[in-house]
Amino acid sequence: MKSFLSEDFMLQSETAAELYRNFADVKKVPIVDYHCHIPVAEIREDKHFKNITELWLGADHYKWRQMRVNGISEKYITGDGDDYDKFCAFAEIMPRLLGNPLYHWSHLELKRYFDIDEPLSLDTADDIWKKCNAKIAEPQFSARGLIEKSNVSVICTTDDPCDTLSDHKALSEDGSFKCRVLPAFRPDSALEIWKDTWTDYIKRLEKCSGIAVKGIDDLLKALECRIDHFAKHGCRVSDHGIYDVRYKFCDRNKADEIVNKRLNGEKPTSDEIYLFLSYMLIKLAKSYKAHDFVMQLHYGVVRDNNKKALKALGINTGFDAMHNDTSAAGLLEMLNAMESEDALPKTIIYSLNPADNAVIDCAIGCFAEEGIRGKVQHGSAWWFNDHFDGMEAQLRSYAALSTLGNHIGMLTDSRSFLSYTRHEYFRRILCNFIGEYVETGMYPYDENALGKLIKDICLDNTLRYFEF
Repeated sequence: MKSFLSEDFMLQSETAAELYRNFADVKKVPIVDYHCHIPVAEIREDKHFKNITELWLGADHYKWRQMRVNGISEKYITGDGDDYDKFCAFAEIMPRLLGNPLYHWSHLELKRYFDIDEPLSLDTADDIWKKCNAKIAEPQFSARGLIEKSNVSVICTTDDPCDTLSDHKALSEDGSFKCRVLPAFRPDSALEIWKDTWTDYIKRLEKCSGIAVKGIDDLLKALECRIDHFAKHGCRVSDHGIYDVRYKFCDRNKADEIVNKRLNGEKPTSDEIYLFLSYMLIKLAKSYKAHDFVMQLHYGVVRDNNKKALKALGINTGFDAMHNDTSAAGLLEMLNAMESEDALPKTIIYSLNPADNAVIDCAIGCFAEEGIRGKVQHGSAWWFNDHFDGMEAQLRSYAALSTLGNHIGMLTDSRSFLSYTRHEYFRRILCNFIGEYVETGMYPYDENALGKLIKDICLDNTLRYFEF
């Protein structure tokens, strides 16, 4: 029986363990976190945390969700409960989380950042609380200190087009911090034309761009102005969170009609929403290609399903789920429309529903380009899929239907400064997966070829793809 969180954790053969130690160890091979939700202001100010509850539970809806499922009062999740009591409430549910990635992530974080090996439970909570807080009190235990300790070389945050990017600018001018912190262009608010907040957002966009939005051309000019602003601050990637990819042909006149209708206070129909989104995504994709931005498409999410909770707690608090309303035809038609207009940039596709793995892996083979390895990518297992089975399933599908050696590795998609252990988690699963092929005689043991394959996936493909 193997001990929990040993040096060979998740590595089920000697080959897998050797591959991880030699080619994927996060202490030796830097992390590039090209998609996250870390507040950039906290990096710029080098935030220090008052205790483990603020650092661990303060913005983690993965943990909040499991605490609610276990009947914990909201007082001890996002409410005004005492921080020690909140920590104990989370510790109390931990032994029940066998199979949930939170169990592994949490214990990896305790081991890597706090040198704690004992499993977290209500019985050990008091001792672990004290040990963690003693570490947090040390001067180097800050936002920047954690990034440096994690061996992170590049971070891409997630930023609204109206952001001034002043924090990114300050970090780029700070020679004392080695990690590059770059913005990512996330224009969801400008595209969510059906929301009550859309017209107010357009006023913000007008103010920051200096362009009055009277129709579709003005809207695109305002966003193009902000894309230029992001490019000047080192942006290499955009991101879209959409319900699904459903293409409907829309010409300029129809798009203008829809925008004017909304500016005059009338809500668009469902059909008009998809017409508008199709037009905007193609035009923005063309701009991304011109600026050499990578475009990310995240879809398959049903958001804010508990309206009572939404009213009480707001968005992004743990009440989203996956849907099964995606269309392979819609994805292919959208990519084809972009390609037909010479508007398809390097693109990463993520679906929250793992049933779409094979669909995406087949789709990416239809849109290659000479000179670019893996121009269209299937992004790493995302959100409800970034567990052992989900990551392995994504790798297995990618390998079978595309080229595993072109995979661009892991990202945290997180708001936590401790979540870089997810890169270690992914790399261990990757090495175990590849090790299985070697051990069963399905791939030769060629140390040079294996080393290059693994290092490419963990780091070099990412650097090449984004041109960091």
